[in-house]
Amino acid sequence: MRIEKEPSHLNREQLHRDGHALLRGAIPVDWLEDFRAAFDAGVKPSNRWPVPRGADWRHSLLDLDPKVQAVCRLPELLAVVGELIGERFFLSQVEGREPLKGGGHQKLHRDLSAQRPGDTVIAIAYLDDYGPANGATRIVPGSHRPAPGKPPFDFSDESRSVQLSGPAGDILVFDADLVHAGSVNPTGARRRSLLISYFAEPLYASHLETVTLRSVRMDTSERFDPLSLAQGG
Repeated sequence: MRIEKEPSHLNREQLHRDGHALLRGAIPVDWLEDFRAAFDAGVKPSNRWPVPRGADWRHSLLDLDPKVQAVCRLPELLAVVGELIGERFFLSQVEGREPLKGGGHQKLHRDLSAQRPGDTVIAIAYLDDYGPANGATRIVPGSHRPAPGKPPFDFSDESRSVQLSGPAGDILVFDADLVHAGSVNPTGARRRSLLISYFAEPLYASHLETVTLRSVRMDTSERFDPLSLAQGG
């Protein structure tokens, strides 16, 4: 699904039905090399994080980089986040992730909202071309709001999952309750990305309790208002 650059063009009905949006070409092309350099400079081995990270991923600490902060605030991206969360929200975290050769596979899962459905939104900004050859994300569209009376989602059933593909500069935005997963990187081709988290304002106190464990160094006090974003303000 393409969400146009102008926030007023949001297809809100489709966004809420699918639980995600793929923003094609959202990152300015001339920013990409700077992002890749920032990613590579910020890479830290698993044992140098407060909580050890998965050994089959490369992890980068880059949340103080000005351009990284700027991409987290792209109007197109914030408009989608605001529509999904539906109340004032804040940028909670951004870090770099990349699956290593033979690594990156995850079972389908939900990251889960914290206090109410829709209070947490995740974005993945792709810094390299992505697809099956380098472990691109799998999603199950519409899986974030199960219909009443339906049996629990079978996370071993891949029949409805879709593996994404596209060029560097795209951003995937999704409700944290959407079923998704990383995929194995069979070739070792680079797939650097920014993993960005946004929380509804009531989650700020609990967010502050874990910033050290999550290596969050940036200022997270700024608030975003969905109504203002929808009006292009």
